[in-house]
Amino acid sequence: MNIPLLLQHPHQRHVLKGLLRTPFPRYHCIFRPSARLGPGSLRARPLDPPGLHCAERVLPSGCLRRPLCARATLKEHPEGLSDKEQRFVDKLYTGLIQGQRACLAEAITLIESTHRRKKDLAQALLQKVLAYHREQERLNKGKPRAFRVGLSGPPGAGKSTFIEYFGKMLTERGHKLSVLAVDPSSCASGGSLLGDKTRMTELSRDMNAYIRPSPTRGTLGGVTRTTNEAILLCEGGGYDIILIETVGVGQSEFAVADMVDMFVLLLPPAGGDELQGIKRGIIEMADLVAITKSDGDLIVPARRIQAEYVSALKLLRRRSGVWQPKVVRISARSGEGIAEMWDRMREFWDLMLASGELAARRQQQQKVWMWNLIRESVLEHFRAHPAVREQIPLLERKVLSGALPPGLAADLLLKAFQARTHEMYPTH
Repeated sequence: MNIPLLLQHPHQRHVLKGLLRTPFPRYHCIFRPSARLGPGSLRARPLDPPGLHCAERVLPSGCLRRPLCARATLKEHPEGLSDKEQRFVDKLYTGLIQGQRACLAEAITLIESTHRRKKDLAQALLQKVLAYHREQERLNKGKPRAFRVGLSGPPGAGKSTFIEYFGKMLTERGHKLSVLAVDPSSCASGGSLLGDKTRMTELSRDMNAYIRPSPTRGTLGGVTRTTNEAILLCEGGGYDIILIETVGVGQSEFAVADMVDMFVLLLPPAGGDELQGIKRGIIEMADLVAITKSDGDLIVPARRIQAEYVSALKLLRRRSGVWQPKVVRISARSGEGIAEMWDRMREFWDLMLASGELAARRQQQQKVWMWNLIRESVLEHFRAHPAVREQIPLLERKVLSGALPPGLAADLLLKAFQARTHEMYPTH
């Protein structure tokens, strides 16, 4: 289809530059005469094959046409990216699969961006990484390239101390470890300390380990919406063990369990009535429970807590048909029990892989994550809708003053959204 454009520009070189950047594969441009251009006009005509264009000066009164010798190839990319953007994505992708940490860090920053254009770049990068990921799994005879482990526990359970000792042990055994640590953002300022690197000083200097703290930015459950994509990027970078450390104990565990192969719950031994303090649903999700700080004076209470959890897990519904959750005691100070814990984790991996449960779990996780993203996007779209955005301040004030119940205010906003949507997209 020919797209006519009427433009007027004082300089030919700017006209040609704009012409050659036009995204349409076939077009016909007419430029009005200008005093600065002289008596004539510029015209661009499509050539064969499509994508090649020639600009020429057409003089009035039927004079001869003088070509301006401007000829260019318009490269089109499936994602609608410009040449510069495509080169940027290709550079990140090449550096990522070559194991360059700087490219991995830049790629994760890109997918965390909320800028609309950067989101497009991130999706283009993720498509390339996913294709590479599928090819590597095919060469690996369908076996996943990385072991994804979710770690959680109450504040003070010793998660960061454990990860540092555990990570050093794994890198010494030849593994490449990536730690995605999710930090809670302040509800008041939106800021986050991102202090996990400061608590893992030795591991952060290890060239076979990569630590990436990410703020929650108020995301429900404390897990950033881009954590799943960050896992894929880390796997593309050659990291074969991915640890996701979450915020405290609560909703975040349910989100993390939907993106990892194994969920590990870390609990301190001196926390009062442990079975009352931890939600039943979280214990049911745990594939492995580790009682931390099992050294010195805390060995006796650690053994007691271990016995309590062994009994409790027998009464709860199992997530897997081939794996019975285990309870272990560990000490990151002395290193006791951590090697045995890794043996239990490898046993879990082998059983789940052989039974096919691991592949089924990952497939189900992809569907769950898709719907999670849809829910977040729909909420963003709802809040940005003109009819809703106009009424939100007034209805919020009425709810705060007690003049309007929250349920009725929500109904009014939903009706405004639906009415405007029906006007824009009538059903008949």
